[in-house]
Amino acid sequence: MTSGKEDYLKALYRLGEIHTTVTNKDLADELSISPPSVSEMIVKLQREGYIEYTAYRGSRLTELGRQEALKIMRVHRLWEVFLTERLGYSWSDAHEEAHRLEHHTSMKLARKLDEFLSHPSCCPHGSIIPDEDGTVQQRPDRLLSALCPGETSRICRVTEERELLDYLQALGICIGMEIQLKKAEPYEGPLILNTPQGELAISYKAACQIYVDDAAAVQQG
Repeated sequence: MTSGKEDYLKALYRLGEIHTTVTNKDLADELSISPPSVSEMIVKLQREGYIEYTAYRGSRLTELGRQEALKIMRVHRLWEVFLTERLGYSWSDAHEEAHRLEHHTSMKLARKLDEFLSHPSCCPHGSIIPDEDGTVQQRPDRLLSALCPGETSRICRVTEERELLDYLQALGICIGMEIQLKKAEPYEGPLILNTPQGELAISYKAACQIYVDDAAAVQQG
């Protein structure tokens, strides 16, 4: 399978978590590719059994396509762990480097990498690493922006977008950090958080891309 096809399958999986079917426009926006190129690839992926396409509605992964997407994501996230923990890469640099490595990693190498890293459960940004058989452990979460003042929880994952990752690392945000929403400023203003390292202000835009552990959310007094 070509790297281009793998990128499409990953994008379809990510977008499919939000929408039942994924439109060609959504894919074009996600991958920064022209709509005609998307249409051409959709035909190929459907012919090879990776997706089901419905005119005027969009595409969704078949079970074959879903399993292939999960394999790619597993490899990508394992490399992210290796690059950050063993080589000191930043979150954003590890994400970009892992994107290149994922296309050239055999399942044998991925298995060895997983063993070497002692079977990590999530990547540095908090996304679950699928098991080798394609199982994905479910974890209840919700957006940081949806917390109410006084609620406490833990940051469990963030969207993998370069500017966001650099912004959060510069603030000292990390996965597993306990936070309490002290105040949310009006008109999509910043969120003021109490954290172990002191009070932090997070932009509303960033808070809409940060997820907290819903099971751990507690309203304080």
